Amino acid sequence: MNRIVIARTSALLGFFGLLALLMVWIIWLTPKDHPHLPTSLSLLLQVGPLMFPLRGMLHGRPYTHAWVSILALLYLFLGISEAWSGSDRPLLPALEIVFSTLLYLGGMFYARFRGKELKETGQDSSGK
Repeated sequence: MNRIVIARTSALLGFFGLLALLMVWIIWLTPKDHPHLPTSLSLLLQVGPLMFPLRGMLHGRPYTHAWVSILALLYLFLGISEAWSGSDRPLLPALEIVFSTLLYLGGMFYARFRGKELKETGQDSSGK
């Protein structure tokens, strides 16, 4: 299989896995843990940043994949801190770490491989 396809699949799996995990985690699994913080605010703060690169991820733009890999580091650090703090549900931070790592590595390698390919063909590296 082509390494560009593997990197893009990894990035998309990490992106949508992280998106689904955070939504399930915030809406169904822990809404009662923080009664003073509304669920909508938690969704906005944690899932909101993932909405910005959605279009570029779906269109396969290398530039979007490059900066979403930096955004994935935020979720990686959040997952590590949640796991380190001794969460009562250890599977959730572990999944967040796995998905954010997939997103980071997939986004970084896709941007590198696809950008190189577009440069060789003389196309714009923004993927438009």
